[in-house]
Amino acid sequence: MLGALAGDIIGSIHEKSGTKTKAFMLFESNSVFTDDTVLSVAIAEAILRGLSYEETVMSYARQFPNAGYGKTFKKWLRGEIVGAYNSWGNGAAMRVSPIAYAFSDLDTVMTEAKKSAEITHNHPEGIKGAQAAAAAIFLARTGAGKAIIKDFIQDNFGYDLERTLAEIRPTYKFDVSAQGSVPESIIAFLEAEDFEDAVRNAVSLGGDADTMASIAGAIAEAHFKYIPEDIKQETRRRIPLTLMQTVLDFAEKYGEGS
Repeated sequence: MLGALAGDIIGSIHEKSGTKTKAFMLFESNSVFTDDTVLSVAIAEAILRGLSYEETVMSYARQFPNAGYGKTFKKWLRGEIVGAYNSWGNGAAMRVSPIAYAFSDLDTVMTEAKKSAEITHNHPEGIKGAQAAAAAIFLARTGAGKAIIKDFIQDNFGYDLERTLAEIRPTYKFDVSAQGSVPESIIAFLEAEDFEDAVRNAVSLGGDADTMASIAGAIAEAHFKYIPEDIKQETRRRIPLTLMQTVLDFAEKYGEGS
C-alpha cells in the first residue's frame, strides 16, 4: 500500500499541470498526500477492523476534509446525495490497493473490489476500473509476470494495453474517468524498469497525475517488491501519524512492506 501513497504524494503537485516529462523532482516542499491516500487507508482500516467500507470511507474523509475530493463525492459526504452516485471516475481504483493484499484469491479480490467501489462508483466503468487495478496488484504480488498481467487485464476488462507511453503521451489530457486513466496507469507500470520509473511514467502522461501515479505505484510495489528507502522516508514524513499507524497495522497483519 505504501507504493500507492508514495505515488499519490509524488504526483500531487503535477495534477492538472500538464507535465509531459519524466525529468522532475520526486518530492518538493508542497508535495502532499491527497484523497487517494486518505481513502486507501480508509479501505485498509475497514478490512483490518471488519468495518463497513462506506462508513469508514466517510469517517476518514470527514477527518481530512481538505484532501482534494471531487465535487460529487463532497456532496455524498455531506449527505446531499444518499447512496452511490453512479460514478465512472477513477476514485474507486485509486483506493483499492489494500484489497489486493488482504485477500488470498483472485475471485475474492474481485468481489471485494466491487464492494468497495459501489459505495460511490457503482457505474460499470467505475467498478471495472477498481477491479482491474486490484487484479493487477494481486497478480503482481503473487508472482505473475508482466505478460500475464497484461493479458489478464486485456482479456477480462477490454482495456487496450498494446499502446505505448510514447504513443499516448503527446495527445493525452487530464482525464478522471476510470476508462480514460486506469489503462494508462497500468501501461505506466508495464513499461517501468523499477518502482520509481513506474511513478515517473504515470506522471509524465500529463493527466490525473496523483491518482495515476498512485495506481501505477501500487502495482509496481507489488511487482518489484521494493521501494527505494529515500522514497519510503519522504512518504512517511508527509503522512499524518493517525494514517501512518493504520498503514503499519495493516502491514503487520498482511505482511506488506511499509
